[in-house]
Amino acid sequence: MAHGGLALGRDSKGQIVFVPGGIPGERVRVAITQQGKRREGQILTIEQVARERVPSRCAHFGVCGGCQLQHIEYGAQLRFKMQMVADQLERVGKLKKVSIRPIIPHPQPYHYRADLTFSPTNDGRLGLWSPGERRVIPIDDCHIILPQLRELFHDIDLDLSDMRKLTLRIDDDDAVLIALEINNVEPPELAADIPVSVTILFPDKTAATLIGEPFLYYGVKGREFRVSSGCEFVPSPALAGAWVDAVLRAARLSESDLVVDAYSGVGVLTAFLADSADAVVGIDINEDAINDAAVNLENTDNVSLILDSVEKTLPQLPEADVLVIDAPSEGISAEALRAIIDYGPARIIYSSANLGAFARDARLLHKAGYRLKDVQPIDMQPQTYHIHTIAAWYS
Repeated sequence: MAHGGLALGRDSKGQIVFVPGGIPGERVRVAITQQGKRREGQILTIEQVARERVPSRCAHFGVCGGCQLQHIEYGAQLRFKMQMVADQLERVGKLKKVSIRPIIPHPQPYHYRADLTFSPTNDGRLGLWSPGERRVIPIDDCHIILPQLRELFHDIDLDLSDMRKLTLRIDDDDAVLIALEINNVEPPELAADIPVSVTILFPDKTAATLIGEPFLYYGVKGREFRVSSGCEFVPSPALAGAWVDAVLRAARLSESDLVVDAYSGVGVLTAFLADSADAVVGIDINEDAINDAAVNLENTDNVSLILDSVEKTLPQLPEADVLVIDAPSEGISAEALRAIIDYGPARIIYSSANLGAFARDARLLHKAGYRLKDVQPIDMQPQTYHIHTIAAWYS
């Protein structure tokens, strides 16, 4: 399995072909759909079926781009994801014999997501991007979102001609938030006949409220955190505690440590890091996230929050014992990584939901003299190729 959820095979001439919906060990007949540097093929028939193959639950699977692995038994998905981590670190990161901890499985491989972002189709319905058809296709159902969110999706009816994206979110108390991204500068007038909050998201991921409150609340390890509509949170709240525990285990904090929490968001990691360190500095460029963090950490007296970019802030800070990076979903910029390397903390804990970006940065961190102690994968998003990793780097 290659990163991206495609099976990598070879044709009769030994040339590589990437095959969506394939499984290692199968023999398949494919039609080549993409030539050039990267050849892809669509399965016509499966001549030798892998024992890991299972029927997919979703009628859209194979067309919709939301899931890539529904055809694979869940235990096998975990094995393949472990292999993907090792492969990316070796091929992209140029690292060999990396210590990779057993992947933390999801307790519920379906119906786990508390949020999902949709785009409008040409006929005004809600849909998701189809890589094969290269367009947004209408979605009638989704099997990876929480059941409560699934019900809301079936009930929602919007007529916004200038809408670009719509994100549905639900919190631990079943409160619902709809975040709109629109082309028009003027906000629309809305009325809701169900208890729901509605916001408009701006390009900087801050939000304006149209109906209700612009945030939801999630519990993590016995604490409650406010999360505004434009702020990132783990895609699967059920594993938020396991994620925090993995970061704390990797950080190995002492009571005298100064910790910098880069991309601190709403302060989830910041709160738990502060329990074991002397002081924590949280950095985030999203004003709503910093405001959420200030609320979430109001009873914590050893945390400072800075509203600015990581690359501008780090050169102004005293040397930290530990730098925690909770990388944005798109990865961190080259400027930010250079600032991190120049800052030179003794330990770097790198949390990432983007395996490709993590492997790229791993190569640069290793080149800068950091040693990768180990990697903890977490399966935050079953049925997809996405893998969350927490890596401990020592200078």
